[in-house]
Amino acid sequence: MPILSYREAIRSTLIEEMDRDPTVILLGEEVGLYQGTFRVTADLLARFGPRRVIDTPTSETGFIGAAIGMAMLGLRPIVEMMTWNFSLVAFDQIVNNAAKIRYFSGGQVNIPLVVRGPNGAGVQLSAQHSQSLEALYAHIPGLHVVVPATPAEAKGLLRTAIRGSDPVIFLEHASLYGFKGEVPDGDFAMPFGAAEIARSGGDVTIVAYSRMRGVALEAAEHLAVEGIEAEVINLRTLRPLDQRTILESVRRTHRAVVVQEQWRPFGTAAEIAATIAEGAFDSLDAPVERVTGADVPMPYARNIEILALPGAEDIVRAAARTLYREIPTPNARPSGGQSDG
Repeated sequence: MPILSYREAIRSTLIEEMDRDPTVILLGEEVGLYQGTFRVTADLLARFGPRRVIDTPTSETGFIGAAIGMAMLGLRPIVEMMTWNFSLVAFDQIVNNAAKIRYFSGGQVNIPLVVRGPNGAGVQLSAQHSQSLEALYAHIPGLHVVVPATPAEAKGLLRTAIRGSDPVIFLEHASLYGFKGEVPDGDFAMPFGAAEIARSGGDVTIVAYSRMRGVALEAAEHLAVEGIEAEVINLRTLRPLDQRTILESVRRTHRAVVVQEQWRPFGTAAEIAATIAEGAFDSLDAPVERVTGADVPMPYARNIEILALPGAEDIVRAAARTLYREIPTPNARPSGGQSDG
């Protein structure tokens, strides 16, 4: 299998799908002449022309609304958000139109729309450009919410998103664009709602997604040195959520740590902790732990930004509490996130 970066996997999938289907079009701020803020759309304007790669004005409400209209008329628009933080300007279009038109029309009108772009923190873009907004969208019925963690997932899940019939919120993590990994050739697609067991283990379940998959695997390596085998589950999609894989794992390990980059209150980890309480309460030997980002606007200064993000040492501490053990942490960095206990 070829080795591609996360960015290259997304770009190559866009090209393959636009080659395959002439109804697939791309629009957004600076996707054409500038070739995308993170260069995901490099050379697509030259390849497909201005009727299929459309530079839009700085008006998120306008171009999301236009894309919804295009989808209603039979096209398959892909909108690139320069950053998901700007999607808040178009929140009404996404939540009240894209997510609900199929319901309003009694199933007569589908909205095959993909809205994609960088989400999350860790690249020193400060408070207004470093937010993890996945829980906001996962709360809304009518939307699929996708959080790829690897280049292979970026390709496989984006292909499924483009070929689907409903609006998809495709959240690429801003710090993963240069991350490389094996990507299957050909017409490779991944189903929504099927989590990955990224590492098998029988002592504690660690549930993570997006960039936190790698942080969780780092923590699992440290726990293994201490004789603790952690099972790491990578969710891949938040809506639909693969509850079965989570619950089956917790019933085996009897302990759970849920990791998210976003703020702690009312977040994804809270939803998953409640799911575990409802479906596997009798199997638990300890309270479910949450490891999250700090409940503050993201700082710009690099050293403080690092402290506000969850790190492997936070996960190790949380796992240790579920096991009622003292375990040395991987390094001397103070806790970068918030965790129970």
